[in-house]
Amino acid sequence: MFAVVGVALAMAMNASAGDSTVPNPYFAVLSGTTAAELPAKSAELVAKADAQQRQQTTIDVVNAAVPLNPAAAPAIVGSIAQSAPEMAAIAAATAVGLVPNHAAAIARAAAAAAPKQAGRIVEAICRVLPAAYVEVAEAVADVVPGAGKEILAAIPTAIPTLNDTFNKVLASYNGKVPSVSTVLIQVQSSVPVATAAQLPQSTFASPALAGPTPGPPFVPTVGPPFGGPPANHQNLDPGSGGQVTSRDYSAPVPP
Repeated sequence: MFAVVGVALAMAMNASAGDSTVPNPYFAVLSGTTAAELPAKSAELVAKADAQQRQQTTIDVVNAAVPLNPAAAPAIVGSIAQSAPEMAAIAAATAVGLVPNHAAAIARAAAAAAPKQAGRIVEAICRVLPAAYVEVAEAVADVVPGAGKEILAAIPTAIPTLNDTFNKVLASYNGKVPSVSTVLIQVQSSVPVATAAQLPQSTFASPALAGPTPGPPFVPTVGPPFGGPPANHQNLDPGSGGQVTSRDYSAPVPP
């Protein structure tokens, strides 16, 4: 089951990467939406998409919506996951690629809205941001405590370098399913230094999640975001891995 997530995510992201020079078709629609309406409008666009196009639509919508209000990424993903549960993992992984510092909150929102997709959500996010596997798994386990088995299976599926360690830890419980936090503590204490050093590198090699899709480079955050320039704008720099930096528009723009 979890292998399907990787294949689906790879196909969708590669398609998105191939269209990286094409303007995002949802940016114009979402940029005219208020901050309060942004999550619901994003979910509406995904829910209305044709079944065969819903996966790509989810990626495009998240890539358009999150840069408009990075702090609202969990709400955006949660709304999409609620309206289209089968897209929860894709939406979460895409959002984490844009704002990795919100990984745990995004994972929690996605799992709360689509609890049956808990394992897939963990796997998809861990493929994009392997170094966050502990916080992501714990966040999902907090809101879907009964999905421990799926969550623990998802991590080594997404991060093969942890497979042997997880197998050894789980084998020590003789078939019983311990808590997610218990296993993670043991795994962390058992992971070799060399293996741990590999975790910051994504196991999903695609530029599609490196930053927002092409569009106006400076977008407003929460506030009166779309009715004129607020006092403080934010720039989502694709080269920074999704980190948001501020820019003072009172100073002259260099040529």
